[in-house]
Amino acid sequence: SRIRVFDLAGRHERDVQLPAIGSAGGFGGRRTDRETFYSFTNFTTPGAIYRYDIATGESHLFRAPNVAFDPADYVTRQVFCTSRDGTRVPLFITHRRDLGDGPHPTILYGYGGFNISLTPGFSVANLVWLERGGVYVVANLRGGGEYGRQWHEAGMKDRKQNVFDDFISAAEYLIEQRIAAPSTLAIRGGSNGGLLVGAAMTQRPELFAAAIPAVGVMDMLRYHKFTIGWAWVSEYGSSDDAAEFANLMKYSPLHNLRAGTCYPATMVTTADHDDRVVPAHSFKFAAALQAAHTGDPPALIRIETKAGHGAGTPVSKRIDAATDELGFLTRELGRGKE
Repeated sequence: SRIRVFDLAGRHERDVQLPAIGSAGGFGGRRTDRETFYSFTNFTTPGAIYRYDIATGESHLFRAPNVAFDPADYVTRQVFCTSRDGTRVPLFITHRRDLGDGPHPTILYGYGGFNISLTPGFSVANLVWLERGGVYVVANLRGGGEYGRQWHEAGMKDRKQNVFDDFISAAEYLIEQRIAAPSTLAIRGGSNGGLLVGAAMTQRPELFAAAIPAVGVMDMLRYHKFTIGWAWVSEYGSSDDAAEFANLMKYSPLHNLRAGTCYPATMVTTADHDDRVVPAHSFKFAAALQAAHTGDPPALIRIETKAGHGAGTPVSKRIDAATDELGFLTRELGRGKE
């Protein structure tokens, strides 16, 4: 986040100096208040509360949770890679401060759609990955809301390939910088991000060691015929339109699996009561992947029972899912160091 302070006439007074790269929110209060409070979090900092002195512009820690690790042991930096058409795409890269030379086991995460911005936030599962010497990377792709309306529209409909190009370029950057290697790089995304992972692994299977497309939209020719899918036509287009059919066919993960291809080790995940992205997407993709795939890497599907698209999932099920995914990634990316 970047927080700017203006007076009532609209003149810029100062920027709030945040503790580190991260996400801030709050700053509520009355006009006469001499102080206000804001929350701050990032990839290695659970939500903390800071007191902000309006007169001096200084921030001081007010409340922070007691945790069994030191956030100072980790570092996050923002870098930019160059996409296929020359667009600069930002990445957040987080790892242990004492991490040595690479390549390292790395998770590349993305979404790239529906005007949704990916901002730094804390996750226990991601911290476990970092503690074990892994690298966690978030790519802010076109289609998201990070840079406003034009950034979103650059990843919609017939421009959706830009999103996949951005993600693939991020992977290539990590490999070029020796942060990761094709044998140590995994990709993950959920929902629209599951589509992203499915498209990336079918377009560039040799680039990744593992993939986790979670509750993904995999059948782009029929997605609008199931539950709420019709509401996404403004984002993706519809196969009922001849021109849009041709574009969707080019990247639909289900329809771009090629027989005799060695794909990355894959764990497709879904839930039996998902009425947002119906599990048929994952069922069909997993079956088609298993039929087309050659080589040793496994092609698996994990089906959560009595669960939906993710919201409201109890902690016990979240722990089980994170355990399975981290175990899968540790096993598959560990092969790159054998």
